[in-house]
Amino acid sequence: MKNVLAIVTVISLTISFISCGQKESHSPYHKEIEALLTQMTIEEKVGQTAQFTLDVIGEGENVYSSHFPFKLDEVMLNDVLVNRKTGSILNTATNTPLTLDEWQAVVSRIQEIAIEATGIPVIYGIDAIHGTTYTQKATFLPQQIGQAATFNRDLVRKGAENTAYETRASNLPWNFSPVLDLGRNAAWPRIWETFGEDVYLISELGKEVIKGYQGADRDVVDEHHVAACLKHYMGYGTPVNGKDRTPANIPLHELVEKHYEPFVRAVEAGALTVMVNSGIVNGESVHASYNLLTKMLKEDLQFDGVVVTDWQDINNLYERDRIAKSDKEAIKIAFNAGIDMAMVPYDVDYTDYFIELINEGEISMSRLDDAVRRILLLKYRLGLFEKPVFDYAGYEKFASIDHQDEARRAAEESITLLKNVENLLPLSPKLRILVTGPNAHSMRTLQGGWTLSWQGEKVEQFIDNHNTFLTSIKKHANDVVYAPGVSYKMDAWWKEETTNIAEAVNAARNVDVIVACIGENTYTEKPGDLNNLSLSQNQQDLVKALAQTGKPIILVLNEGRPRTISDIEPLAGAIVQTYLPGTFGGEVTADILFGVTNPSGKLPYTYPKHPNSLMNYDYKPAENRTEMQGAYNYGALQDLQYGFGHGLSYTTFEYSNLKVDKPEFTPSDTLTFSVDVTNTGKRTGKESVLLFASDLYASITPDNRRLRGFDKIELSPNETKTVQIKVKASDLAFVNLAGEWVLEEGDFNVQVGSEVVMINATQSGRWTCPFRRF
Repeated sequence: MKNVLAIVTVISLTISFISCGQKESHSPYHKEIEALLTQMTIEEKVGQTAQFTLDVIGEGENVYSSHFPFKLDEVMLNDVLVNRKTGSILNTATNTPLTLDEWQAVVSRIQEIAIEATGIPVIYGIDAIHGTTYTQKATFLPQQIGQAATFNRDLVRKGAENTAYETRASNLPWNFSPVLDLGRNAAWPRIWETFGEDVYLISELGKEVIKGYQGADRDVVDEHHVAACLKHYMGYGTPVNGKDRTPANIPLHELVEKHYEPFVRAVEAGALTVMVNSGIVNGESVHASYNLLTKMLKEDLQFDGVVVTDWQDINNLYERDRIAKSDKEAIKIAFNAGIDMAMVPYDVDYTDYFIELINEGEISMSRLDDAVRRILLLKYRLGLFEKPVFDYAGYEKFASIDHQDEARRAAEESITLLKNVENLLPLSPKLRILVTGPNAHSMRTLQGGWTLSWQGEKVEQFIDNHNTFLTSIKKHANDVVYAPGVSYKMDAWWKEETTNIAEAVNAARNVDVIVACIGENTYTEKPGDLNNLSLSQNQQDLVKALAQTGKPIILVLNEGRPRTISDIEPLAGAIVQTYLPGTFGGEVTADILFGVTNPSGKLPYTYPKHPNSLMNYDYKPAENRTEMQGAYNYGALQDLQYGFGHGLSYTTFEYSNLKVDKPEFTPSDTLTFSVDVTNTGKRTGKESVLLFASDLYASITPDNRRLRGFDKIELSPNETKTVQIKVKASDLAFVNLAGEWVLEEGDFNVQVGSEVVMINATQSGRWTCPFRRF
């Protein structure tokens, strides 16, 4: 990429211009790759770009399913790996988790045949997004949305390290994670797979996951680590109608500043692969976008890794988006746009079409060679040429006590106390307690989707830990009654049945307090689409009926996205948000309910109050203003249930003495803020210290405020700690309507807790490089 030098007329202020620079260095495997490339036939090169799902090569009625116990189909193995020279396999068989022994046998046979046929190992990919999804007995963390609520970088990185270890133990070296989409439309069914709605939080935690997955050296990923895959590049998380894989309309400045930015930071952190957004952004199918895939990702970011499609998304250019007249034409469009590997996943004719396109000159050899270089480089970086299979017996820490303790701690710090009127919580173990609701006695709903099966429906079949909310509460109190009132029909995602609300009401009359465990059943992707963001009517009716007894109610929310609860929220004395906390969610929630643990989670998204009044915390000033004076006295007041960053504790924290080392600064400065935080309560507690900045005036209307830094601390009663947070001046910049990063001269309001300080940019700056380095 050429250096970009901007020339402008400076009128009344100083403007800084920073260019991207140019990287010319080759990987340490350059010579090996070039030597191998010269020996490869067109068929072998095309085969490297193909990725088929495991069912295609498994014994079964057809390519869409396999028999169990699982066995490889030697005929199909020969066709896929020998005849078609396939470079990658993904997924599990028939949506069922395998044992470590089964994974080793499967991958060993695949590698044996592939290496014999081409001399090149296969790279196996899997969705291990909160633990090793398709391996039995694996350790499961909270889903990403819960991890975000911890605001704890160390916990997130450690969880990723453990997931990488257990995934590599399964002989699966490529993990389709992390999700860096912005969860900014509360109705979108993949909110829980994200780190929430804020760009900075997503970027910071995304970097930690990459460190955890890949280790210290992206060119030498050892046997305890895996390749990360950033998804879904980009603009996937804000569909206009809130439904999965539907169009998003995102202005250029917002696309660059908010949707591109987490991927920029993740590429900078060394991520080895990227998966492409299945949808349409600003009228363009992302899989067909040369600008997004080649220009902005590969050229502007100098990304040297692999760009892989999502499931069957090349075919979608033909079948769904109708910008191609055939599968063959769709392949041409996608690869010329910048795709390197096609997740087909069943269409073995793909390789035939691709070879035809090469022979017809519709895809150039240089484009094919570029894709193959990237794929071979990924395999070298993962050490697959040297050691394509690992003995799982050497992975003694698989599902170890240490891994489970780390997952439990992540779940513990994710749980968010939203409401606690008159200190209803913590509970006394001497109370008589009714536990009710469809989520009260379910391990499936604790885990969410992508857990032992795609939609999470096989959790109960394969999970060892059965400590639900109910069983965990019973370990704290002797007098516990269970009456679910409403139940899920577990053979379908959205069907419920009112088991017996009257039974729950009758039971409530004889207890001291009610714990209502409500929320959602498991889902992800299109099956999770819904038409009403409100909590189901059955569950609302249950809570309303229980409220008529006059007994205090605690709502325990177990949900992948913030289902609106405005009609029942006033009926509850306390509300605990658990998100999808994973295997140990029941245990840690009970510990919090009874005060064994002090809650410390904070919301990583804005909790809406009404289904048709959705917003994010970084809204524009026009979205929230008082009435104007005069004849036309309209206003625009927001009405939220709970704000981004909200989360209570059983103790109290006081902020004081906020200072900054550079009240006046230039674009190249780094600012250091310090603030004193004191635990003014009677319990030890953990506090997420969040720093927000507001640009008071700008050439385009600024966001209300933006998170620009955070840290998490633990304080004993009466203890004070001084927290320092560093912020680059360039991170206070915004993207203008031309797509350029700019920092304009003027004032900023910086807030940490209750403390506020004003700072002033004495010069303006403009950056044409997306990295904005100094």
